[in-house]
Amino acid sequence: MSAESDPGWKGDAHPRQEGPVDLRLAGPALAAWATAALVLDVPLAWSLGVAGVCLVGGVALLRVGSGRCRAPVAAVLLCVAASAVSAGLHGADVRRGPVPEVARRFGTVTAEVELTADPWLSRPRVRGDRAAPVGVLARGEVRRVGEAGAEGVGGGEGAGALTRSPVLLVVDADVPAPGVRGAAPDARTAWLRLLPSTRLRLTGRLAPPTTPGDRTAAVLRVRDWPPPEIATGPTAPQRLAGRLRAGLREATEELPSDARALLPGLVVGDTSRITPELDDAFKATDLAHTLAVSGSNLTILLALLIGPPGMAGLAERRGVAPFLGLSLRTTALLAGALTVAFVIVCRPDPSVLRAAACGAVALLALATGRRRPLVPALATAVLLLVLYDPWLARSYGFVLSVLATGALLLLAPRWSEALLRRGVPARLAEGLAAAAAAQAACAPVVAVLSARVSLVAVPCNLLVELAVAPATVLGFAALGAAPVSMPLAKALAWCASWPAGWIATVARTGAAQPGAGVDWPGSWPGALLLAAVTVALVLLGRRLIRHPWWCGALALLLLLVVVRPAPLTRAVTGWPPPNWRYAMCDVGQGDATVLSAGPGTAVVVDAGPDPAPVDRCLRELGITRIPLLVLTHFHADHVGGLSGVLRGRSVAAIETTAFAEPPDQAESVRREAAAHHIPLTTAAAGEERRVGPLTWRVLWPQPDALPPDGPNDASITLLVHTAGLRLLLLGDLEPPAQQELLRTPQSADLSLVDVLKVAHHGSAYQDPGLLHLAAPRVALISCGTGNPYGHPAPTTLAALRSTGATVLRTDRDGALALTGTGGPHGGMKVMRD
Repeated sequence: MSAESDPGWKGDAHPRQEGPVDLRLAGPALAAWATAALVLDVPLAWSLGVAGVCLVGGVALLRVGSGRCRAPVAAVLLCVAASAVSAGLHGADVRRGPVPEVARRFGTVTAEVELTADPWLSRPRVRGDRAAPVGVLARGEVRRVGEAGAEGVGGGEGAGALTRSPVLLVVDADVPAPGVRGAAPDARTAWLRLLPSTRLRLTGRLAPPTTPGDRTAAVLRVRDWPPPEIATGPTAPQRLAGRLRAGLREATEELPSDARALLPGLVVGDTSRITPELDDAFKATDLAHTLAVSGSNLTILLALLIGPPGMAGLAERRGVAPFLGLSLRTTALLAGALTVAFVIVCRPDPSVLRAAACGAVALLALATGRRRPLVPALATAVLLLVLYDPWLARSYGFVLSVLATGALLLLAPRWSEALLRRGVPARLAEGLAAAAAAQAACAPVVAVLSARVSLVAVPCNLLVELAVAPATVLGFAALGAAPVSMPLAKALAWCASWPAGWIATVARTGAAQPGAGVDWPGSWPGALLLAAVTVALVLLGRRLIRHPWWCGALALLLLLVVVRPAPLTRAVTGWPPPNWRYAMCDVGQGDATVLSAGPGTAVVVDAGPDPAPVDRCLRELGITRIPLLVLTHFHADHVGGLSGVLRGRSVAAIETTAFAEPPDQAESVRREAAAHHIPLTTAAAGEERRVGPLTWRVLWPQPDALPPDGPNDASITLLVHTAGLRLLLLGDLEPPAQQELLRTPQSADLSLVDVLKVAHHGSAYQDPGLLHLAAPRVALISCGTGNPYGHPAPTTLAALRSTGATVLRTDRDGALALTGTGGPHGGMKVMRD
């Protein structure tokens, strides 16, 4: 009986019947990869010397060597030689020329720069009490350069020396875009619309690269005068790609916010609309790969064309191509054309070429159904890519792509088969095995990047798997339809918005879990430790999978660790303490405090500098409803985390000070409130309010007081009563306002408070009279570890202790919570997280 007639025969595609994995090309590919990563920084002479020695050794082995190791060792030596030459030349090309030399002197130049990638916005950062303006970043190549003020420079189009040096352009918010003389937001938008291959003529200051070993000769900070100009426009392929991408953006303009932001990212890697909050959610759940141009994008399109794995050569093959009656040869040509179109639309830069190469390997898997021959194909792709662009050897994206592809080829089929043997449904087994294999392979590298290990990555990737394909296919259909029929493109985009919205919901829900991730050393020793832990878990899992009850118990334990139900967490950790009245969150160098108003309900005062810490604090405290959010003033270290407070919570109103400075932060708060349909009110001295057991009175700012010198002196000051406790929250008041407060009729109410939230993070600028009048039992200070301002000041600490106060601070004690009641027999306690 033939093998084909045996009903138990599974074909050569079955992983158990393909024989041992062919790793002959893996050694040369890895050797070339390691050589490129090491040689990029060494002098060209050294790299050529290494190449010469390896070349001689490899040729000698081939000519006179013998034994089984002769060919493999010779292949490794020859690949090392080729990689050393390529990396040496590429590294020397970055280091030579006038640009690095002028950058070492921080010189000002006029230059002609060709953009090599899409510009993007820098992430907002809080520096002290200010938010750094959001600027534009772009990668480009300096083609002509001359120092400003030098003879013959700046006098015409041909001035300056010819060169080809990669730079990072830094464009501040006040720099006008070429052809734009409007407001800063319009200028930023115009900068973001510039296409790769556009040549700009501009003036700027060069500086050495901030990341040594990067493919950057210098950082070029663009100046606003003379204004930048467009020297030449983009090439035809880039204009075509730009039109298609612009059409997709227009087609998604009217979609819900998450789908509007996600679809361009899922389809062509356009993340310009992704908010920092949504980006953090995708990173926390290890779903960030869905927002980058990757081989999976191309694989989905090719799978739609070719059909299920292993059926490309069969008469009963499925997919769009056989449905249209296309032959195998025509299908292959169409798949190649689709790959070329993918590269053009998504930009032919190294990351897209890498994605196309990995997608081509997956294409072979789909067409043949075999995985054993694909390991040499993956090794060949790695080798050719590293020789073509040695800088990929240092790219984390390249490492993750190769690891994920290798895991899907080697680990996923066997893990899937093991799950099938134990009764797991086929579709679930394939998805679970693929997600687990990719996570196991990539987690050590991700830990280096984020110093965190996600515990929800596998379930989140599994939940979005079914939505990624329809969102990608419909998104590409909308992209192709946009130039022909915008109504059709909008209809397709609307259909794609449903799976895209599901992906965003999974990311937000996963990131919102209290135990979504654990901190991990963000270093290569930490990565090796995580790899060892992963291997141990895999070996343990092979034994545990034979015992379903143990698997169920461990899965339940992991679920409890991730969800962290409040009663269980309180029983294990003691945090948050039962019946807490007041909490000071540990948000770094900033303020965020919480006043309990009942189960799950609290009045929040300030939001800290970043969304993540305050969101995590409120989740740990179990806060889901906020009747009032008080923002004492508009400094970034008090309002920068506003989106974290609003995340997944019902906020009835936001109360602010009338002094709207700094204006950019005040406008940001108004914009965020409007986006969530939350009314804004202004605090007034004498205002008294009550929520449940909580009452408070606004003491400052007074309407008849002198105009404040700055935002700090306009801080809202509250006197709070809860369970017999008296709390004085001073915001960031400085001595002038503190002295004015002492002269108000309400000053008598300030004496002998139970708790003082010390003003301005415990800075030295305090009025001793106010501290001694308040004479708090406990003084709480919110400040960041190792902050550059010296907060809290030793003089302030001494003054507080002289009043008999117990002083606690978040930089040393972490988050703090107050329990008990006031009065001489109240038994007030302060608990630490």
